[in-house]
Amino acid sequence: MAEVLQIETPALGDRSYLAHDGEVALVIDPQRDTDRITALAADHGLRISHIAETHIHNDYLTGGPALAAATGAAYLVNAADPVGFDRTPVADGDTVEVSDALRVRALATPGHTFTHLSYVLESGGQVAGVFTGGSLLYGTTGRPDLLGPEHTGALARAQYASAHRLAAELPDTAPVFPTHGFGSFCAAGQTGGQSSTIGGEKLANPVLTLSEREYLHCLLAGLDAWPAYYAHMGPANLAGPAGPDLSPPRQASAAEVRRRAEAGEWVIDLRDRIAFAAGFLPGSVNFPMEGSFASYLGWTVPWGAPLTLLGETPDQVAQAQRELARIWADRPAAAASGGPARWAAGAPLASLRLAKFGDLAAAMTAGCPVVLDVRRPLEWASSHITGARHIPLHELPGRAAELPPGEVWVHCHSGYRAIVAASLLAGRGRQVVSVNDDFVGAAAAGLPLQPA
Repeated sequence: MAEVLQIETPALGDRSYLAHDGEVALVIDPQRDTDRITALAADHGLRISHIAETHIHNDYLTGGPALAAATGAAYLVNAADPVGFDRTPVADGDTVEVSDALRVRALATPGHTFTHLSYVLESGGQVAGVFTGGSLLYGTTGRPDLLGPEHTGALARAQYASAHRLAAELPDTAPVFPTHGFGSFCAAGQTGGQSSTIGGEKLANPVLTLSEREYLHCLLAGLDAWPAYYAHMGPANLAGPAGPDLSPPRQASAAEVRRRAEAGEWVIDLRDRIAFAAGFLPGSVNFPMEGSFASYLGWTVPWGAPLTLLGETPDQVAQAQRELARIWADRPAAAASGGPARWAAGAPLASLRLAKFGDLAAAMTAGCPVVLDVRRPLEWASSHITGARHIPLHELPGRAAELPPGEVWVHCHSGYRAIVAASLLAGRGRQVVSVNDDFVGAAAAGLPLQPA
C-alpha cells in the first residue's frame, strides 16, 4: 500500500510530498532545503528513487537538481521545459515505475504554467492519489497570471479544462495532493481544509461547480499583486539551483552592524513587533519571524540585496536563513544576535509607538494625521478608511516621498505589514505610529470606512 507523507512549508504556503511503499520513495516538488526530506526518508528507512516536478515553480527555488545529485534518483521534469540540467523527460500519458508496488502517470494539466503536469499515483492497480501542484487546489486553482498578462486569458481557460480533465479521469475517492494553496500567493483564491478528494472538489471547488464563463470572471476578478521575487524564481529553476549553504553566517561586530544600517543597507531585525517597537537600532527594518516572513521580505527588499540578520538568538537567525534560502540566491552578508543593546554598543536606540484602531479613531477626531494603508490593492478596494492614503508595502521603499509631512499612522490587515512599513519610515526620519490591530475591528472602533 502507498503512503504519502507531507513536508509543509507554511511560511510560503506550500507542501512537498514523499510517497512510498515502505522501502522506495518518490519525492514531489522538493523545496531547496532538502535536508528535511532526506531526514524524513531516513526516519522511515526509505530509499529515494524518483523525484518529480509538477512545474517550473514561480514561488520558491527547487531542491530537485541538488536532491537528484545527492541520491542518484531519476528526476522527472516535463520534456517541454528548456532546463539547463540533466533530467528524465516525461510527457502527458507517460507512466514511470517507481517500484514493484508504485507507479506514477503524468497528466498534462496546463493553466498555472503551460507545461504543468499532474502525477497520478497508482498502487496495486488502484489510484492512490494525484499530485496536482498548482492545478487543482483545495477549493480553488493555481493562478494563471504569473507568466505575464499576455498569457493570462489562455492559461485561465486551460486551468478550467485541466481541472475538468482531472475530475473526469480520476475516481471520486482519489486524494488530492496540491503543492500550493496553504497561504501561497500562487493560489488564485482562498483555500479551505487540509485534505480533500476529487469527489470533494467536485462538490465545492468553483472551477468544478461553475460554468467556464462564471469561473473565468471570478478567477480574473480575484487576482491581486504577487511577490516581486517571483520574477527570479522561474529562470533560476530552469537553470537548476544549487543546494543551500545553511552554515552560520559571518558574525558582525556592533560597529559593522551600525555602519551597514547607516549606509542604508538592509539590516533586518527578526524580533517580534512589540520588542522591536520598544527599542531598535536606527535604520534597521523589522520583519518579525512569523507568518509569511520570507514572502514579505522577498517582496519588499530588492532580490539579491545584501542582508544583515539581527536575532535574539543564533537559532532565530538560523531559522530566518533557512526560510530565506528557499527564495533567495545568496547567503546573508552578516548576522548578529543578542539584542539591540549589544548591536548598538552604547549608541542611542530608537523606538516607535504601537496603537490600536481605537487610538487612530481618537487621533482622527483630534486632528488630521497622515493615515497610510499598506495592504494589497484588492484589500484596499474591498474597504478602507476614508481619507487614508494607499501605498502597498512592496511599493513603499520607492514611494515613501509621496507622503505629506506630519506623523504617519500606518496600518494593514493584522499588524505585520504595518510594523515593516513603520520601521521603513522611521529609518527615513518620519514620526510614525504602527497600528498593531486587526482591520476587521476598524469600523467598531469608530473609523469611517469607504466600502467597495
